[in-house]
Amino acid sequence: MGQSRAAGWCTDRAGPHGGLLLWEGVGRLHPPGHRPISALQRCRGWQDAIRTLNTLQTNASYLEQVKRERGDPRAQLEAMKGFLERSGLKVEDLDGLNIIHVTGTKGKGSTCAFTERILRSYGLKTGFYSSPHLVQVRERIRINGQPISKELFSKYFWLVYNRLEETKDPERGSMPAYFRFLTVMAFHVFLQEKVDLAVVEVGIGGAYDCTNIIRKPVVCGVSSLGIDHTSILGDTMEKIAWQKGGIFKPGVPAFTVAQPERPLEVLRDRAGERACPLYLCPELDAFEEGGRALALGLAGDHQRSNAALALQLARAWLQRRGYEAGLGELKDLAPSVEARQPVPLAPAFHPSVAMVQGLREAEWPGRTQVLPHGPVTWYVDGAHTTSSVQACVRWFRQAALNEDKPEDGSEVRVLLFNATGDRDTAALLKLLLPCQFDYAVFCPNFAEVSVVGNADQQNFNVTLENALTRCLENQKTWTQLMEEKVGQDLWLSAPLEVGSLLKPDPVRGALLLMPSAERPLNSNSLVFPCISHALQWIAQGRDPRVPAPAAKGAHPHPVASSGAVLLQEAAVIRVLVTGSLHLVGGVLKLLDPALSQ
Repeated sequence: MGQSRAAGWCTDRAGPHGGLLLWEGVGRLHPPGHRPISALQRCRGWQDAIRTLNTLQTNASYLEQVKRERGDPRAQLEAMKGFLERSGLKVEDLDGLNIIHVTGTKGKGSTCAFTERILRSYGLKTGFYSSPHLVQVRERIRINGQPISKELFSKYFWLVYNRLEETKDPERGSMPAYFRFLTVMAFHVFLQEKVDLAVVEVGIGGAYDCTNIIRKPVVCGVSSLGIDHTSILGDTMEKIAWQKGGIFKPGVPAFTVAQPERPLEVLRDRAGERACPLYLCPELDAFEEGGRALALGLAGDHQRSNAALALQLARAWLQRRGYEAGLGELKDLAPSVEARQPVPLAPAFHPSVAMVQGLREAEWPGRTQVLPHGPVTWYVDGAHTTSSVQACVRWFRQAALNEDKPEDGSEVRVLLFNATGDRDTAALLKLLLPCQFDYAVFCPNFAEVSVVGNADQQNFNVTLENALTRCLENQKTWTQLMEEKVGQDLWLSAPLEVGSLLKPDPVRGALLLMPSAERPLNSNSLVFPCISHALQWIAQGRDPRVPAPAAKGAHPHPVASSGAVLLQEAAVIRVLVTGSLHLVGGVLKLLDPALSQ
């Protein structure tokens, strides 16, 4: 793959760091005059790799580089090509990965998960690159549906990192930022592990996303569009559609799902500019001839459009890569063009046995996931846009609120929420009101107050103080929304500042707004400093996987105290966790420690 020899690796149990040892290979990245890899670099393993990777989140030179490139986004792709070449690959090498490239605002990860599982059902060796990770960073790079091992992660991390270190110079800067680095690393993994295909999810946008150095994908997909990342992509659906259509390539078929009229027209125009044949996917109903419903491994009605897109992507890939023999039963069921559509309608067809199996067995943790733990049931969904939260609410109401209530009626509903970035938190929280939560709990995306030992989930771009301020603002917004909803005279505070209105609770570990004669607090909402403390308060010792609160007894805060009693006595506790995939990842890490192994 353009290298005369890959860097070697072995296991050295007696080494100072344990784990993997890397030594210098002989190849085009080690020309005369470049310094050799140091002994320290050769002897680093998994934990060192994660800690070193995390330093790329706040690389000062990269931040300056971003400022310089902001006026010319194309420079970002040129920079990415430079990093790829310094790592030992050329853009042409990626042509051999048989890539399926997928973008969109919501559902692109689920679409990728469906597509990968379908093609794996054909016996193909699959690669899958996605973001963000939930618990461990190696989840972003998967082979045959499984995150790569710690050993493989360490091997390829140090291979790429050392090569980039060796090729630094004043003009080419130092290291790529976090996501760019992992993208380069994923291409190395897929090429050297010889996957038959790679499903690649766009990070943000499309046109200038670092994954868009891909020149010749086999097929492209665009899932549902919505408003997100407005500071980067633009503040209208049309601007966002323009960015997403940037992944289209000449002669490479692309498929999209039903979109609003104007954004769909933008996608059509982008496809025309790039000589890309674009097709609109029919609804999944069109594939279910005779009323035979297709079983989906991912819950929620919104997954049906993602599944329909995945069927088209998988079929196109199989056809273009010469697997026609396995497509004999895929007979078209619908015409290829509908006059009223601005984009030609792709044909529906009879899904093959492998396709049916792939849809049924698809897994995508953290999205519409239900975890029953005795009397406590966790409903986990990383929705973080208005459209995805709407879909989350529909799913939650169907999955949880339509369940039979306990005979004594003692059901408690809890919202665990956080949101990050430039998202309109008020709009997201307003959509959650119809679920009629008894309590709303807010916390940062930190699993523990101390992140020692949780390097996979460190985020150096967010301080605890800033994160808590955001949580307090979310609590205030919720209180205001509840006031508008029920018409009660709830307390509305002045702008909140961490430290001024907070008092730590040594018993439960909560950070709570303290009531006073001037500030009566009646809203059933709480702020905790980390996910662990939030889960302990919610579960009250009734989930076997969540430790009980440190001590019993009267709680100094009325909401926490009364809530604890209700949670301890309720027959059923239903908890919706949403607003952020990073929050979901921290919750899953604590609810299922095996995910960290």
